[in-house]
Amino acid sequence: MEAEKGKTHKYLRDKREIPETVKENLKHFTRVKKFILESLRDGEMTIDQLAQKLELPKNEVIFFLMTLIKYGFVQTGQIDDMDEYYSYKLKQ
Repeated sequence: MEAEKGKTHKYLRDKREIPETVKENLKHFTRVKKFILESLRDGEMTIDQLAQKLELPKNEVIFFLMTLIKYGFVQTGQIDDMDEYYSYKLKQ
């Protein structure tokens, strides 16, 4: 008896439904990720600058930015003259 490839995945997908809150959270993350990456195409930005541009609270910007760093989309740039804030840029 030969097993069908992907049958287990199909069975579980059909059996379990994804909650709407999970779907909405993923949509929100995707939108914010897109906005952050588009903003960083213009050049390096700090967390404050990103928060103002995206009109989001700093803690949300930090969460999304650190996630993008973790998965290799963004990297830290230079630190400012007063050694207070890092800037962030797209990873090349």
